[in-house]
Amino acid sequence: MPSFFQSRRTPSLLSLEPRHTDVPELRSAELAAVYYGQRMAGDFYDFIRVSPNRVLFGLLDVAGRHEESRAILAAAQETFRTVAMAAFAQEEVNEATALVDLCIEINRTILRAAGGVRSCPAFTGCYHEDLGTVCYVNAGHTPALLRHSTGITEIGATGLPFGLFSHATCDAPTIAVEPNAALLLVSRGVVEAKCKGNEFGLEGVKRSLQKTNNENARDLCVGVLSDVKEFMCTPPTHNDVTALTLLRGAAANAVATSN
Repeated sequence: MPSFFQSRRTPSLLSLEPRHTDVPELRSAELAAVYYGQRMAGDFYDFIRVSPNRVLFGLLDVAGRHEESRAILAAAQETFRTVAMAAFAQEEVNEATALVDLCIEINRTILRAAGGVRSCPAFTGCYHEDLGTVCYVNAGHTPALLRHSTGITEIGATGLPFGLFSHATCDAPTIAVEPNAALLLVSRGVVEAKCKGNEFGLEGVKRSLQKTNNENARDLCVGVLSDVKEFMCTPPTHNDVTALTLLRGAAANAVATSN
């Protein structure tokens, strides 16, 4: 494992830091997320199992340096975890309504913790293991990419970034993640990576996703971040550079069985 790829494994010792939690195990699927190197800005990801067949995941990018954003992220994570457990606990829950309500509360938490406006693009999803679906909110975040049997589909914004307006609302559509499909999220630092004036961009992420094998979710994340480093011809220290992947299918099953 290259030392510059950081996965969260142990709890933080700083009270103002968000808590580092383990990734829930999934049936016939895998979730993983990876930072490149030391965090400098406001990227943060989290996962939580909210019911026997639902897992929530999120990737946030609070504007500002890490020292400025960590208390805001800690407050947002607390809201994410407490509200999610209450909202999604029932089997018959309306996922779209619950997810929109959760995002409204996270938005308000960020505004309170920041003491005013603080832009926070975010992607929050609820994966239903039995159905193989993701109900999601893309709050002004870099589009997610869904790789499936016929190509790659962009999953664009369904609302404004968090932290701008206290009464902002968003939509929460649902997508199907077919067997052997992969849903990839990357932070702004990935698409804005540059070399000689050229930007890696979302097209670079698509090329990386298209060529990467479905070995496991973490390897897919590492493959994308390695391609960013290769493109820049230097370690990407211009911003936080983060990838999060949901991988569904036989490949993920094989990995889970072997562990």
